[in-house]
Amino acid sequence: MDIAALSTVMSQTSVAQQASIQVMNIAVDQAKQQGDQMAKMLETSVAPHLGGSIDLRA
Repeated sequence: MDIAALSTVMSQTSVAQQASIQVMNIAVDQAKQQGDQMAKMLETSVAPHLGGSIDLRA
């Protein structure tokens, strides 16, 4: 393989690696956002006035 072809292959590999890293970073950011949203949703779903007592009938 000559130098020009080797350079082209290495450049293409580098671009593919950079693209993969960017996609991974986007996925990580989305997962963090979803986790934050889930935590907020769980905090707001709790009704503190409910579940404090149980009504029993004999």
